[in-house]
Amino acid sequence: MPIDPAIALGAELPAREFSWTPTDVQLYHLGLGAGARQTDPVELTYLDDNAPQVLPTFATVAPTLGETEPPKVSFPGIEIDLAKVVHGHQEVVVHKPIPASGKATSTGRISEIWDKGANAVIVQEHTVVGSDGEPLWTVRSSIFARGEGGFGGERGPGAKAALPERAPDAEILTPTLPQQALLYRLCGDRNPLHSDPEFAKGAGFPAPILHGLCTYGVVCKALTDELLDGDASRVGGFRAKFAGVLFPGETLRIKVWRVGEELIGAVTVVEREDAPVLGEVALTIA
Repeated sequence: MPIDPAIALGAELPAREFSWTPTDVQLYHLGLGAGARQTDPVELTYLDDNAPQVLPTFATVAPTLGETEPPKVSFPGIEIDLAKVVHGHQEVVVHKPIPASGKATSTGRISEIWDKGANAVIVQEHTVVGSDGEPLWTVRSSIFARGEGGFGGERGPGAKAALPERAPDAEILTPTLPQQALLYRLCGDRNPLHSDPEFAKGAGFPAPILHGLCTYGVVCKALTDELLDGDASRVGGFRAKFAGVLFPGETLRIKVWRVGEELIGAVTVVEREDAPVLGEVALTIA
Protein backbone atom coordinates (compact mmCIF):
# COMPACT_ATOMS: atom_id res chain seq x y z
CA MET A 1 0.00 0.00 0.00
CA PRO A 2 1.52 3.37 -1.01
CA ILE A 3 0.30 5.03 2.23
CA ASP A 4 0.39 3.21 5.56
CA PRO A 5 -0.99 5.74 8.08
CA ALA A 6 0.02 3.57 11.04
CA ILE A 7 3.66 4.16 10.08
CA ALA A 8 3.45 7.55 8.40
CA LEU A 9 1.39 9.66 10.80
CA GLY A 10 3.70 11.46 13.19
CA ALA A 11 6.82 9.96 11.59
CA GLU A 12 9.99 11.97 12.13
CA LEU A 13 11.70 13.09 8.93
CA PRO A 14 15.50 13.12 8.55
CA ALA A 15 17.14 16.24 9.93
CA ARG A 16 18.91 18.35 7.34
CA GLU A 17 21.80 20.77 7.81
CA PHE A 18 22.14 23.46 5.17
CA SER A 19 23.57 26.90 4.49
CA TRP A 20 22.97 29.79 2.12
CA THR A 21 24.73 32.87 0.79
CA PRO A 22 23.68 36.24 -0.67
CA THR A 23 24.12 34.71 -4.14
CA ASP A 24 21.52 32.04 -3.28
CA VAL A 25 19.13 34.75 -2.13
CA GLN A 26 19.71 36.72 -5.32
CA LEU A 27 19.05 33.66 -7.48
CA TYR A 28 15.81 32.95 -5.63
CA HIS A 29 14.59 36.51 -6.05
CA LEU A 30 15.53 36.48 -9.75
CA GLY A 31 13.48 33.28 -10.05
CA LEU A 32 10.50 35.26 -8.79
CA GLY A 33 11.06 37.99 -11.37
CA ALA A 34 12.98 40.48 -9.23
CA GLY A 35 14.95 43.05 -11.19
CA ALA A 36 12.24 43.85 -13.72
CA ARG A 37 12.50 47.47 -12.49
CA GLN A 38 16.27 47.39 -12.87
CA THR A 39 16.93 50.97 -11.69
CA ASP A 40 14.44 51.08 -8.80
CA PRO A 41 16.43 51.38 -5.53
CA VAL A 42 13.80 49.42 -3.56
CA GLU A 43 13.69 46.64 -6.14
CA LEU A 44 17.46 46.36 -6.08
CA THR A 45 17.45 45.66 -2.33
CA TYR A 46 16.41 42.11 -3.29
CA LEU A 47 19.57 41.77 -5.38
CA ASP A 48 22.28 43.45 -3.33
CA ASP A 49 25.59 41.59 -3.60
CA ASN A 50 26.41 41.65 0.11
CA ALA A 51 23.23 42.02 2.12
CA PRO A 52 20.06 41.50 0.06
CA GLN A 53 16.82 41.67 1.98
CA VAL A 54 15.23 38.23 2.09
CA LEU A 55 11.60 37.41 1.37
CA PRO A 56 10.25 34.95 3.97
CA THR A 57 9.25 32.62 1.13
CA PHE A 58 12.98 31.93 0.62
CA ALA A 59 12.41 29.47 3.47
CA THR A 60 10.71 27.12 0.99
CA VAL A 61 13.90 26.61 -1.05
CA ALA A 62 16.75 27.23 1.42
CA PRO A 63 17.12 23.56 2.52
CA THR A 64 17.20 22.20 -1.05
CA LEU A 65 19.35 24.76 -2.85
CA GLY A 66 21.69 23.13 -5.31
CA GLU A 67 19.79 19.84 -5.61
CA THR A 68 19.76 18.55 -9.17
CA GLU A 69 17.70 15.36 -8.91
CA PRO A 70 13.89 15.34 -9.17
CA PRO A 71 12.28 15.12 -5.72
CA LYS A 72 10.88 11.83 -4.47
CA VAL A 73 7.68 11.34 -2.52
CA SER A 74 9.26 8.79 -0.22
CA PHE A 75 8.69 9.04 3.54
CA PRO A 76 8.17 6.46 6.29
CA GLY A 77 4.98 4.61 5.30
CA ILE A 78 4.60 6.63 2.06
CA GLU A 79 5.76 5.79 -1.47
CA ILE A 80 4.00 7.71 -4.26
CA ASP A 81 4.75 8.31 -7.96
CA LEU A 82 5.83 11.93 -8.44
CA ALA A 83 3.48 12.32 -11.43
CA LYS A 84 0.48 11.79 -9.12
CA VAL A 85 1.39 14.61 -6.77
CA VAL A 86 0.56 18.33 -6.73
CA HIS A 87 1.14 20.90 -4.01
CA GLY A 88 -1.84 21.45 -1.72
CA HIS A 89 -0.97 24.36 0.55
CA GLN A 90 2.06 26.18 1.90
CA GLU A 91 2.67 28.27 5.00
CA VAL A 92 5.81 29.99 6.27
CA VAL A 93 6.08 31.73 9.65
CA VAL A 94 9.32 33.61 10.28
CA HIS A 95 10.44 34.16 13.87
CA LYS A 96 12.77 36.98 12.82
CA PRO A 97 13.94 38.37 9.46
CA ILE A 98 15.91 35.76 7.52
CA PRO A 99 19.56 36.82 7.25
CA ALA A 100 21.26 37.13 3.86
CA SER A 101 23.59 34.25 4.73
CA GLY A 102 23.57 31.58 7.39
CA LYS A 103 23.68 27.98 8.52
CA ALA A 104 20.73 26.12 9.95
CA THR A 105 19.21 22.73 10.77
CA SER A 106 15.73 21.62 9.75
CA THR A 107 13.76 18.96 11.62
CA GLY A 108 10.34 17.77 10.55
CA ARG A 109 7.54 15.26 10.81
CA ILE A 110 4.43 14.06 9.00
CA SER A 111 1.86 15.94 11.06
CA GLU A 112 -1.40 14.93 9.33
CA ILE A 113 -2.70 12.51 6.68
CA TRP A 114 -6.17 13.02 5.29
CA ASP A 115 -8.18 10.49 3.31
CA LYS A 116 -10.23 12.35 0.70
CA GLY A 117 -11.78 9.20 -0.77
CA ALA A 118 -10.04 8.64 -4.09
CA ASN A 119 -7.21 10.97 -3.12
CA ALA A 120 -4.98 11.72 -0.14
CA VAL A 121 -3.45 14.79 1.49
CA ILE A 122 -0.14 14.55 3.35
CA VAL A 123 0.93 17.40 5.65
CA GLN A 124 4.51 18.05 6.73
CA GLU A 125 5.80 20.48 9.35
CA HIS A 126 9.43 21.60 9.57
CA THR A 127 11.15 23.76 12.17
CA VAL A 128 14.40 25.51 11.27
CA VAL A 129 16.95 26.63 13.87
CA GLY A 130 20.03 28.73 13.10
CA SER A 131 23.57 27.74 14.03
CA ASP A 132 23.25 30.01 17.08
CA GLY A 133 20.36 27.88 18.39
CA GLU A 134 17.73 30.54 17.70
CA PRO A 135 14.58 29.58 15.77
CA LEU A 136 14.42 31.07 12.28
CA TRP A 137 11.21 29.82 10.70
CA THR A 138 8.50 27.16 10.70
CA VAL A 139 7.11 25.70 7.48
CA ARG A 140 3.91 23.72 6.98
CA SER A 141 3.00 22.26 3.62
CA SER A 142 0.71 19.66 2.12
CA ILE A 143 0.76 17.56 -1.02
CA PHE A 144 -2.32 16.23 -2.80
CA ALA A 145 -1.81 12.68 -4.07
CA ARG A 146 -4.25 11.62 -6.79
CA GLY A 147 -5.58 8.08 -6.52
CA GLU A 148 -3.91 7.37 -3.17
CA GLY A 149 -6.92 7.67 -0.84
CA GLY A 150 -9.26 5.03 0.46
CA PHE A 151 -7.08 3.85 3.35
CA GLY A 152 -9.67 4.67 6.02
CA GLY A 153 -8.19 7.82 7.53
CA GLU A 154 -9.86 11.04 8.66
CA ARG A 155 -11.15 13.25 5.86
CA GLY A 156 -9.75 16.49 7.29
CA PRO A 157 -11.06 20.05 6.99
CA GLY A 158 -13.13 21.00 3.99
CA ALA A 159 -14.51 24.50 4.61
CA LYS A 160 -13.01 27.37 2.66
CA ALA A 161 -12.19 30.72 4.23
CA ALA A 162 -14.54 33.43 2.97
CA LEU A 163 -13.38 36.72 1.50
CA PRO A 164 -14.98 40.02 2.58
CA GLU A 165 -18.21 40.96 0.80
CA ARG A 166 -16.87 44.27 -0.45
CA ALA A 167 -14.62 45.55 -3.18
CA PRO A 168 -10.95 44.60 -2.69
CA ASP A 169 -8.66 47.21 -1.16
CA ALA A 170 -6.15 46.59 -3.94
CA GLU A 171 -5.85 44.73 -7.23
CA ILE A 172 -2.38 43.92 -8.55
CA LEU A 173 -1.54 42.60 -12.02
CA THR A 174 1.75 40.69 -12.06
CA PRO A 175 3.15 39.19 -15.29
CA THR A 176 5.35 36.09 -15.29
CA LEU A 177 8.15 35.27 -17.71
CA PRO A 178 7.95 32.56 -20.41
CA GLN A 179 11.24 31.14 -19.07
CA GLN A 180 10.36 31.57 -15.39
CA ALA A 181 10.02 27.86 -14.56
CA LEU A 182 13.37 27.11 -16.20
CA LEU A 183 15.01 29.77 -14.04
CA TYR A 184 13.18 28.98 -10.80
CA ARG A 185 14.07 25.27 -10.98
CA LEU A 186 17.71 26.24 -10.38
CA CYS A 187 16.69 26.92 -6.78
CA GLY A 188 16.52 23.16 -6.24
CA ASP A 189 13.15 21.94 -7.57
CA ARG A 190 13.96 19.83 -10.63
CA ASN A 191 10.54 18.22 -10.98
CA PRO A 192 10.27 17.62 -14.77
CA LEU A 193 6.62 18.69 -14.62
CA HIS A 194 7.98 22.23 -14.88
CA SER A 195 10.50 21.73 -17.69
CA ASP A 196 9.78 18.58 -19.74
CA PRO A 197 6.84 18.90 -22.18
CA GLU A 198 6.43 15.12 -22.52
CA PHE A 199 6.42 14.56 -18.76
CA ALA A 200 3.85 17.35 -18.37
CA LYS A 201 1.60 15.73 -20.99
CA GLY A 202 1.90 12.40 -19.18
CA ALA A 203 0.73 14.13 -16.00
CA GLY A 204 -2.31 15.56 -17.82
CA PHE A 205 -1.12 19.07 -18.69
CA PRO A 206 -0.72 20.49 -22.21
CA ALA A 207 2.65 22.04 -21.35
CA PRO A 208 4.99 22.45 -18.36
CA ILE A 209 3.45 24.47 -15.56
CA LEU A 210 5.05 27.01 -13.26
CA HIS A 211 6.10 25.70 -9.85
CA GLY A 212 3.39 26.38 -7.32
CA LEU A 213 6.05 27.64 -4.93
CA CYS A 214 7.25 30.09 -7.57
CA THR A 215 3.73 31.52 -7.90
CA TYR A 216 3.55 31.59 -4.09
CA GLY A 217 6.77 33.60 -3.91
CA VAL A 218 5.77 35.94 -6.76
CA VAL A 219 2.55 36.80 -4.94
CA CYS A 220 4.32 37.38 -1.62
CA LYS A 221 6.76 39.73 -3.35
CA ALA A 222 3.95 41.59 -5.14
CA LEU A 223 2.07 42.16 -1.88
CA THR A 224 5.27 43.26 -0.15
CA ASP A 225 6.18 45.68 -2.93
CA GLU A 226 2.74 47.18 -3.45
CA LEU A 227 1.38 47.31 0.10
CA LEU A 228 4.37 47.12 2.48
CA ASP A 229 6.71 49.59 0.76
CA GLY A 230 8.94 46.77 -0.48
CA ASP A 231 10.05 45.96 3.09
CA ALA A 232 10.33 42.16 3.48
CA SER A 233 10.99 42.52 7.23
CA ARG A 234 7.34 43.53 7.65
CA VAL A 235 6.18 40.06 6.56
CA GLY A 236 5.68 37.81 9.58
CA GLY A 237 4.13 34.93 7.68
CA PHE A 238 2.57 33.93 4.39
CA ARG A 239 0.19 31.12 3.50
CA ALA A 240 -1.91 30.03 0.54
CA LYS A 241 -3.74 27.08 -0.95
CA PHE A 242 -2.89 25.97 -4.49
CA ALA A 243 -6.15 26.15 -6.43
CA GLY A 244 -5.03 25.75 -10.06
CA VAL A 245 -2.11 25.90 -12.45
CA LEU A 246 -0.24 28.77 -14.04
CA PHE A 247 1.65 28.47 -17.31
CA PRO A 248 4.86 30.50 -17.58
CA GLY A 249 4.22 33.82 -19.32
CA GLU A 250 0.68 34.25 -17.99
CA THR A 251 -0.41 37.19 -15.84
CA LEU A 252 -1.56 36.97 -12.23
CA ARG A 253 -4.48 39.02 -10.94
CA ILE A 254 -4.12 39.46 -7.16
CA LYS A 255 -7.16 40.80 -5.29
CA VAL A 256 -6.36 41.90 -1.73
CA TRP A 257 -8.31 42.90 1.36
CA ARG A 258 -6.81 44.29 4.57
CA VAL A 259 -8.36 42.52 7.59
CA GLY A 260 -6.74 43.45 10.90
CA GLU A 261 -3.03 42.66 10.65
CA GLU A 262 -3.44 40.45 7.61
CA LEU A 263 -3.62 40.99 3.89
CA ILE A 264 -5.94 38.30 2.53
CA GLY A 265 -6.91 37.55 -1.01
CA ALA A 266 -7.18 35.32 -4.04
CA VAL A 267 -5.13 34.97 -7.21
CA THR A 268 -6.38 34.19 -10.72
CA VAL A 269 -5.05 34.02 -14.30
CA VAL A 270 -5.94 37.01 -16.44
CA GLU A 271 -5.56 35.20 -19.77
CA ARG A 272 -7.88 32.30 -18.83
CA GLU A 273 -10.99 34.15 -17.67
CA ASP A 274 -9.65 34.48 -14.13
CA ALA A 275 -9.16 30.78 -13.55
CA PRO A 276 -8.08 30.31 -9.91
CA VAL A 277 -4.41 29.80 -9.05
CA LEU A 278 -4.07 30.52 -5.32
CA GLY A 279 -6.82 30.67 -2.73
CA GLU A 280 -6.98 31.56 0.95
CA VAL A 281 -3.95 33.81 0.53
CA ALA A 282 -2.92 35.48 3.79
CA LEU A 283 0.11 37.65 4.56
CA THR A 284 0.59 38.41 8.24
CA ILE A 285 2.09 41.84 8.90
CA ALA A 286 4.87 41.71 11.49
